[in-house]
Amino acid sequence: MKLFLSFIILFGITLSVSAQIDSQKKSIAIPAVESKKETDNTPKIAPVQPDNTNNPTFGSLNVPNLSTGVEAPKKQFSLFGEKFGNPGELYTKQLDDHLANTKLTPEEVEARNGSLTDQYFGDFKSNAKSVNVSYRDHGYVDGDLIQVLVNDDVVQARVFLNGGFSGFKLDLQKGFNKIDFLALNQGESGPNTAEFRVVDDKGNLVSANRWNLATGVKATIIIVKE
Repeated sequence: MKLFLSFIILFGITLSVSAQIDSQKKSIAIPAVESKKETDNTPKIAPVQPDNTNNPTFGSLNVPNLSTGVEAPKKQFSLFGEKFGNPGELYTKQLDDHLANTKLTPEEVEARNGSLTDQYFGDFKSNAKSVNVSYRDHGYVDGDLIQVLVNDDVVQARVFLNGGFSGFKLDLQKGFNKIDFLALNQGESGPNTAEFRVVDDKGNLVSANRWNLATGVKATIIIVKE
């Protein structure tokens, strides 16, 4: 009985395998569908050709023509205008215009430029036998030079004005003793600035004053011995 059942089962399995193999061998043919041919009415799209009329080329590359909307100036800009191309000339004109529009007192003009006329500081009477004449630069020591004359004779040919007083002893003659201080230059900053003192042999101050002189101008005092 067992043998019979085994035989039936084996026979069923064999039929099943045979059916599967047969099914794999069968295939379904799908007929090819012929595509429709293009007709003459079908629109054709042509590629767009770039317009190189205004665009510069570099090799095989097209450089786009860019516009900033700003035109270059036709004339070069000048900081100093048409009349003055030289900065020094422009500065000089501006300075002259400023001085012309600025009203200065005579004292301010003299302090800036120095006196252009000889200065007379007066005459003084004295009974002394001699006086000490001293002078110094009352401003910035910048190399001011003077010459000292007594009755038109040179007694100090070239004096450098320091910050401290220096000078000489003068024996007074009866009558007029004219002392001239001549500005030889105006130093580095100008004008020629100096302070002088005249003290008699008893220690009395005879005269003292200051000057601001241009080159070649002199300051004068007269001591009258009675």
